[in-house]
Amino acid sequence: MSSPVSYALHDTVGVITIDNPPVNALSQAVRAGIVDALEQAASDSSEAVVIACAGRTFIAGADITEFGRPPQEPFLPFLLDQLEQHPKLTVAAIHGTALGGGLETALACNYRMALSSAKVGLPEVKLGLLPGAGGTQRLPRVAGAQAAITMIGSGDPVSASKALAWSVIDRVVNDDLLTEAISWAKELVASGAPQRKACDETFTLSDDDRQLIETTRQALNKKTRGEFAPQRALDCIVAAAELDFKAGLKRERELFIECMSNPQAAAMQHMFFAEREAAKVDGLDRNTPKVTIQKVGIIGAGTMGGGIAMCFAQAGMHVTLLDRDEDAVAQGIARIEKNYAISVKRGRLTDDQVSAIMGNITPATDYQALADADLVIEAVFENLAIKQDVFRTLDGICKDGAILATNTSYQDVNAIAAVTQRPEWVLGMHFFSPANVMRLLEVVRGEKSNDTVIATAMAVAKTIGKTPVLAGVCYGFIGNRMLQPYFRETSLCLIEGATPAQIDGAMERWGMAMGPLAVGDLAGLDIGYKAREQLSDAEKGNPASYLVADRLVEAGRLGQKSGAGYYRYDPETRARLDDPDVMAIVEATSAELGITRRAISDEEIVDRLTLALANEGARILEEGIAQRASDIDVVYIYGYGFPRFKGGPMHNAEARGIAEVVARINEFAETLSAENWQPSQLLLDLAASGGKLRDVKAH
Repeated sequence: MSSPVSYALHDTVGVITIDNPPVNALSQAVRAGIVDALEQAASDSSEAVVIACAGRTFIAGADITEFGRPPQEPFLPFLLDQLEQHPKLTVAAIHGTALGGGLETALACNYRMALSSAKVGLPEVKLGLLPGAGGTQRLPRVAGAQAAITMIGSGDPVSASKALAWSVIDRVVNDDLLTEAISWAKELVASGAPQRKACDETFTLSDDDRQLIETTRQALNKKTRGEFAPQRALDCIVAAAELDFKAGLKRERELFIECMSNPQAAAMQHMFFAEREAAKVDGLDRNTPKVTIQKVGIIGAGTMGGGIAMCFAQAGMHVTLLDRDEDAVAQGIARIEKNYAISVKRGRLTDDQVSAIMGNITPATDYQALADADLVIEAVFENLAIKQDVFRTLDGICKDGAILATNTSYQDVNAIAAVTQRPEWVLGMHFFSPANVMRLLEVVRGEKSNDTVIATAMAVAKTIGKTPVLAGVCYGFIGNRMLQPYFRETSLCLIEGATPAQIDGAMERWGMAMGPLAVGDLAGLDIGYKAREQLSDAEKGNPASYLVADRLVEAGRLGQKSGAGYYRYDPETRARLDDPDVMAIVEATSAELGITRRAISDEEIVDRLTLALANEGARILEEGIAQRASDIDVVYIYGYGFPRFKGGPMHNAEARGIAEVVARINEFAETLSAENWQPSQLLLDLAASGGKLRDVKAH
């Protein structure tokens, strides 16, 4: 088997070329090949060495297929030491992305050149880790505190221009990278340029730098809500200033091992793979033809429809935004413009970019404007009859081969498709609010949805920057179906003895982006109230699970929009405030239902809410509504604020142990409610067999 690394002399410059598609990952074979090439270059007639990569990118990081396996020699730190101590002057030629071990490799070179389109970064914190091959020690010494704190602490890549300004990169070129790198290497040798070594550079922290580290710690605590790795990454930067290079490497290795052994690392690496798996549709031929989507129709110019329109317009597609009359459409356009004005104010977009995006959106009030659309997405009121009327109209107007999608959160996609003469061209595309921000897109496959429709929807999701997850048809699909037991247990904890602040505090301290009652206030308590009005008493279920919410709505407490819900809201800051009036309603309702309130621990709250999610998720997997357990995790991470460092509700249950989860559910069945706490058959089977959720495939 040939090596993925080759070496060749180009006049007086030796060129090491890595060719390990698709992203030139640092596999064992690549590491060994680079070590061999460095040895060859050390003894030949070359005066300098350029490290470059074939294909579309420089080294984009570690080989993910080696995750979880025992490391094999040569180890990356050894390779980088050999590179840094090489007798010849070395230049890294960067294109595409140099991430993780790729940037660490470049930092071990004496000089770095990059294409203007390149990006560099150390994203390890996003996997629950920190750079473990000297990145936390070399980057500060090369680029200083601000670059190191920003890049290592956030894990976000930076552009070549930013990297140049920070001295991460020494020179930027627009084309002919390899030719330019060879030429530059010759210039450096001819001019007697020193072999700069990061390990020999000194790095100190000024008072301002130390203040920046503390400010960054606070910001990361707020943003990452308890992630372990980012704070240790900052500790490594401090170590770079306080220790010599060798001792700094030792400290980096110690903290890297701490991160590796923390459960968060396994959870975040699980999510890394889960997101990639979610984009795959089992049984779908990869050569399935797709519809080319250039013209998109959006029906409904409200908050959701406008947000969906923004997604497609930003991707360069022509969007027709339709509503019932000119006023409704004008309000929708104004709302979109207001959103973009905020983006301009924050520096995320320029006025010219916004003008170009808005130029992709055409308002309309006549369905005939959708006659030539490739894709039409309905985003009207959540009512089956109304949605069916919309699809009857579309069926008579849209061209053959157009995809018709409903953005419904709960309704039966099959019942919507059935009113058309083309049910095979109908599916659900469930965006999450705000649609222009939230990454999740549930692609709902109807009973008759054809493969082209599914393949196109999954592909277009990526085009507009979404993370797609395939779901089958049931009430609420994956995410919203699981919300029912989650909110049931929230309401029961409240009426049985907890307070809103305790419930939300317990879940937020555990890692949720927002507690469930605060979420209810944000969404509007009247939405659930109106939905329950259409249900019979039997369909509503146990009054204890909804009566407090109904009483709040009837008291005019609709949530944030009315200034009061489960909390009162400061009219200026929107800060939530405890309200004794709410507890008066809760306590009166408990008494009315004959419930004796009791002390409820935070542990019980967290267990009841998270295990309710996992148990319902297992039923969804049993029924084939989700393809795999990890897809459910993706839904909850990207759509519902579940903490990434917990890996999603299914991974969280798996990490706890399925047998222990079943035992805890059975305990709740004995002490709380046998009706609410029946373990799914899948969990029972896995507990008995010792099987894993991650190995279960939907049928």
